[in-house]
Amino acid sequence: MARGALPGFYADDACCDAYNPPMGNGPLRWRRILMEWLFLLAAVAVGVPAAAWLAQDSLIFFPQHASSTAHLPGHAAPLTVTAADGTRLTGWISRASATPAPVLIYFGGNAEEVSFTLADPRWPRDWSIVALNYRGYGTSEGKPGARELTADALSIYDTLAAQEGIDGNRIVVFGRSLGTALAAHVAAERPVAGAILVSPYDSLVAVGNHHYPWLPVSLLLRHRFDAEADAIRCRTPMLTIVAERDTIIPVGRSRALYDAWAGPKSWQVVPATDHNMLSGTSDFWTGVTDFLAQR
Repeated sequence: MARGALPGFYADDACCDAYNPPMGNGPLRWRRILMEWLFLLAAVAVGVPAAAWLAQDSLIFFPQHASSTAHLPGHAAPLTVTAADGTRLTGWISRASATPAPVLIYFGGNAEEVSFTLADPRWPRDWSIVALNYRGYGTSEGKPGARELTADALSIYDTLAAQEGIDGNRIVVFGRSLGTALAAHVAAERPVAGAILVSPYDSLVAVGNHHYPWLPVSLLLRHRFDAEADAIRCRTPMLTIVAERDTIIPVGRSRALYDAWAGPKSWQVVPATDHNMLSGTSDFWTGVTDFLAQR
């Protein structure tokens, strides 16, 4: 029996050493465990933002494709605008009942194929309505991005302003959700008679911070859509329409953009509705038509 063994138990010295490691190894073991956890936390801290940076295009843009145009009204005609880099943007112009006509340029949401909006019968017939799909949406060429869409918005305006049958003094820009930043940019860079902003935001960074407070959004976001920087330069009249229960664009972000707008402005809240149902209400269309009637 080895030294120190209890009566009735047999053990050799090597076995005892194996099952009774020196006390000095304890701190080393805990240090190793701590380092493993630190490495894991570092991997999460780096990996999650990296994944968000790589996936941001798919989190912001949801291209929709046009399968049919049977729903469009008979007075809607195809329209193609060539962007500054040669990319072809396709959409339609729903011409007014008389010419020269005022024109409304529509910039849609991030998951919108614009033909369905153009087909809505509640647009006033004394206005020509123009809607082109973003790059990668509908049959438009290219890939969407903040820089590209912002430049495209100016190309669309410039193309229309030069067309016959358009009253260049009565061009109104209309932006919905993502498109409000594009409408604000055009209003800051070109002469327009007014701007209608539906569910606007001051910047996509601010919206991202609201939805992802645990991410360094300002460091990661490539598509910033800084509408506030344009709003402070805008002198044209503007109507803001927001949904009372909007959970996608917080009303506070819409208010920040509204407060930054330098020109005359009015604020309309549609009660008991949300982001996606806003344009289905009569209050929404009353606000739109009343604003256009004053232009």
